[in-house]
Amino acid sequence: MEKNYSKDYKNSKAYAGRDKPKSPMIPPEITAEDLDISARVQLKTLSEENAEWVARHLAMTSLLIDSDPELAHKHALAALNRAGRLAIVHETVGITAYTIGDFALALRELLTHRRLTGSNEQIPLIVDCERGMGRPERALEAARDVDRKALSKGVRINLAIALSGARLDMGQAEIALEELEIAELSPKGIIPQSIDLFRAYAECLEELGRDSSKWTELANRAEKALAEQSAEEFELVEEIEIPEPYQPRMNIRSRGDNPQKKSFDKNRKPRPRDGRGK
Repeated sequence: MEKNYSKDYKNSKAYAGRDKPKSPMIPPEITAEDLDISARVQLKTLSEENAEWVARHLAMTSLLIDSDPELAHKHALAALNRAGRLAIVHETVGITAYTIGDFALALRELLTHRRLTGSNEQIPLIVDCERGMGRPERALEAARDVDRKALSKGVRINLAIALSGARLDMGQAEIALEELEIAELSPKGIIPQSIDLFRAYAECLEELGRDSSKWTELANRAEKALAEQSAEEFELVEEIEIPEPYQPRMNIRSRGDNPQKKSFDKNRKPRPRDGRGK
């Protein structure tokens, strides 16, 4: 375990004066090379020694995020304490905080990452953090000016799911269904996020009292096919009626953005659609 904090930490205005928490242990076999090269290059502004420690903490975060998210979050915070000016570190803390349900911290860190990079790649999590804090109207507002065509396919799908969830939180099941009617709602060009999209669509249909069996079956078939092949995208032959891609309306506020709310009970991908995130 490292005993001292480097000058990169001491000179960080954002974290000056804070108590220095103990960093979690890193097994000696974990090295900086265990972090993806695309992430390591973003640490080049740090001193060599500090860059190594930050890289090792980030590598531990990646290894632990699914099996032990609480410990992964501690490693992310340790990286933040050493490199509080780097966007990748703020992004990592945002993701781990989201995973453990600390939506306020996740939102702050993801917004910082977006401010530093100009990237909207984490907009689905930003939207879902607002949902997690019981603010579905602000969730919708967070994505209002985002150019969805500029987003990657997986991010665009996750954003649709998050926005649909916000609509369900507000009791707007019909509009929630429309939020999911994007071009990617199709058996063609299936990617991992497509499975969640199909299931979300099925759940909205159920909420509206409509038959969802074909979409649930499609999600199950897509999941099985995805596990059996290595292609990044694939197509399923499926006889199913595909709705036309939904185009958000300019006067969407007039369609009832403020009815009585339901009780508001982690790409990473948006939370479970009952809004509880447990």
